[in-house]
Amino acid sequence: MKEFVEDFGTVVRQLREGKGWSQDELARCADLNRSYVGEVERGLVIPSIVTARKLADAVGINMVNLLMRCEQLEQSRLVRRIDLNAIAY
Repeated sequence: MKEFVEDFGTVVRQLREGKGWSQDELARCADLNRSYVGEVERGLVIPSIVTARKLADAVGINMVNLLMRCEQLEQSRLVRRIDLNAIAY
């Protein structure tokens, strides 16, 4: 579960950076505290579904797409892990 929280934060950061925004700008658009946005991006907190929705709305995507990006990141990490394991043996 920890990896999913970290993936969520990574996706939020990627989306924010894709817009060229600072954490302050994302926090303002999502009506959140900047330090909390930083904690989300670092995977240190588990955002509520309401907070996740605020973040998705702020960057202009829907919740389904936000969660799909998290799943894609997880899948790519699993594939890399499998590839590394194959090399090790």
